[in-house]
Amino acid sequence: MDDIGIGLSGLGLLFVLIALRVPIGVALIGVSFGGLYVLLGWRVAWGALAVMPYQFSANWVLSSVPMFLLLGFICYHAELTQGMFRAARVWTSALPGGLAIAAVFGSAGFAAVCGSSVACAAAMGRIAVPEMMRARYNAELATGTVAVAGTIGALIPPSIILILYGVIAQVSVPQLFLGGITAGVISAIGYCVVILVRVKINPTLAPVGVRASWSERMVALKDTWPILVVMIGIFGGLFSGAFTPTEAGAIGAFLSCLVGLARRTLNWRRFRLAVEETMITTAALIVIGVGATLLTRFLTLSGAGDYLSDSIIGLSANPAMILFGIILVYLILGMFLEPIGAMLLTMPIVLPIVQDADWSLLWFGIVLTKLLEIGMVTPPIGMNIFVIKGVVGNIATTTQIFRGVMWFILMDLVVLAVLAIWPEITLFLPEVMK
Repeated sequence: MDDIGIGLSGLGLLFVLIALRVPIGVALIGVSFGGLYVLLGWRVAWGALAVMPYQFSANWVLSSVPMFLLLGFICYHAELTQGMFRAARVWTSALPGGLAIAAVFGSAGFAAVCGSSVACAAAMGRIAVPEMMRARYNAELATGTVAVAGTIGALIPPSIILILYGVIAQVSVPQLFLGGITAGVISAIGYCVVILVRVKINPTLAPVGVRASWSERMVALKDTWPILVVMIGIFGGLFSGAFTPTEAGAIGAFLSCLVGLARRTLNWRRFRLAVEETMITTAALIVIGVGATLLTRFLTLSGAGDYLSDSIIGLSANPAMILFGIILVYLILGMFLEPIGAMLLTMPIVLPIVQDADWSLLWFGIVLTKLLEIGMVTPPIGMNIFVIKGVVGNIATTTQIFRGVMWFILMDLVVLAVLAIWPEITLFLPEVMK
């Protein structure tokens, strides 16, 4: 078997291991190490295993990941996001499906300090779903809205997926954050349109709310100060150039601690829990990232990476067909793999294709993130669906939640098409802020 055959065989074995439920990080490292051994022997395989983990984890930008994770977990456990939902509820009270729309805006607000779809869905699920059920909302609409609104957490900065993509693709993380803002806002507006149209067509899905007075709306805005303080601290420093991404995450985590202590919602037990969850999540991400880096080295040395990218580009001279094929692959992978694992697994193959097609890596990063987030709510393994099921208990079945998100997935595909067809929409803010 030649080198390319070894590389392709290793890739096939990798997918078999993942199908057998071997953890992605373990599968990536095991296949890459074994492939390097078959190609070049023990010395090269052990040398790569000794060097590559340090080369990946020592990247300075990557140090922002635990900082933003800590920020999100502190905000979650210190309950700093509840005021955002309450304010959105008051301002949207008179709209059809006002509470569901408030859940979307509340999720967008939490996303600005979280960076994780799962954390965003869990937080809003605890707050918004009980409110909607008390107001006699349809269970499918209530749970489906919160499940899909959680996906905004990976688009609106700070986004863990965008940070990892920036590190691997060598793209400016602040520029990615700016591009993610546009995609996140468009997604949130699209979800609100779905809610308005569905409730207009079928008013039994959600009762009509009572319009709040302007004085009530102004008072409700006072509840948003915890998140606003943290957001201004993070983004003011990051986009002005005063902070690096790591410094922005650290300062955001520190501000969230101060705000939590000032509101007396953060105690030692909650802080320790946030730190523990940060450490566990960071370790898991680094193991997967190291495995992806080793896979890149294996595919490069075997020649399989170039062979695959050249073959895919050779199938069609039309860039639109290449992009359609990539989108289709990620939509299928999203049904079975969690987003970060799917991204790091495929980046060694997809990035050369993007570069050969002369596409903007910044634009592609936003499109990729949107694709990965659609996978968070698609059956059979939609992670956000099971997060919401765990939060709401017997309020809705897993099948009901899946049915509830289907309308939103259609809107997601529309938003994805808009972002893919008109890259200037994604690139507008990064260009303006250069």
